Amino acid sequence: MTSVAVLRWRASAFNAAAPLLPTVYALLGTLLLFVLFLLLQGRPALDACLLIYQGAFGSTFAWQNTLQRAAPLLLTALCVALPARVGLVVIGGEGALALGGLAAAVTPSLLPAWPQALMLPLMALAAMLAGALWIALCGALRQWRGVNETISSLLLSYLAVALFKHLVEGPLRDPASLNKPSTVPLPDTYLVSALPGLEVHWGLVWGVLACVAAWVFLRHSVTGFALAVVGGNVRTARLVGLPVNRLVLLACALGGAAAGLAGLFEVTAVHGSANSALLAGYGFSGILVAFAARQNPLAIIVCAVVIGGVEASGSLLQRRLDLPDATTLVLQGLLFCNLLAWESIGGRLDALKLRWQATSNEVKHG
Repeated sequence: MTSVAVLRWRASAFNAAAPLLPTVYALLGTLLLFVLFLLLQGRPALDACLLIYQGAFGSTFAWQNTLQRAAPLLLTALCVALPARVGLVVIGGEGALALGGLAAAVTPSLLPAWPQALMLPLMALAAMLAGALWIALCGALRQWRGVNETISSLLLSYLAVALFKHLVEGPLRDPASLNKPSTVPLPDTYLVSALPGLEVHWGLVWGVLACVAAWVFLRHSVTGFALAVVGGNVRTARLVGLPVNRLVLLACALGGAAAGLAGLFEVTAVHGSANSALLAGYGFSGILVAFAARQNPLAIIVCAVVIGGVEASGSLLQRRLDLPDATTLVLQGLLFCNLLAWESIGGRLDALKLRWQATSNEVKHG
């Protein structure tokens, strides 16, 4: 291989890896700050890091616990990544998950005695429709009323959680649920079983398939390209005749449908009914996963497993080092702050680079 070919290969490899560098830098910065955080408390930082690894990936049980937690994160991260394609920052996955799970839980009560082959798809459709309509409302408020989608999605998420609690503890409450209000438990025939030989439910498989399908849709379809044009420059999209409003609603609806599907699997594979345990923060963790993956559906698969492993290691830190279970939340918060910081630094560096290139061209041709 000639030196020119080597240089070209190195240049192409660097260009391929360049989008990942901010995430890598954020991970390194997070690790450093987390170690300092533990040292300031007089805790063994190295032991804590090793325990996080062991609790996430150190055994078969740890892997299964990690994958179980990663399953809903795959879908709630898509609730952020898909609207981001059209330039929106939507963070309302928690509300879409809650309403999707509630819709799935009450569907068998409305249509009793249906066979499993018909009821489960109908429950999935109800869950996805509830999530899609809720997140699409954020897009509609943005396009027709100029309401910032980040604020509206966050407020709508709190509203969805309040509505969920009201319905579960009120009109839809199972009279037999005394200390823990919930809807009527689902019959065993409507529950989703675990994967063969594993203690991980089928939601993991559907989450991976959803991420792959989203990547194919965004990268290899006409509609996906149109979404990218809208996200790149709305004015250009309108000039070329693209239906901007419909595309924004489509992206939001697809993201909401993914989060609603996560609610379905939490109800049918984990809890067996809709109750307060459904509000475990997977919608908010999905925001971190999407940002760590830089809105790439394929990268979401890897990032969801990593974040799921961090969450799974909390109990081990608590048992071995007597650290609060919320220590892993501190780690996630540090990661999110570092991601935002490096995203900002990267944007400024790109702007300076473009300005320097423009100045160089002016001097060169001046």
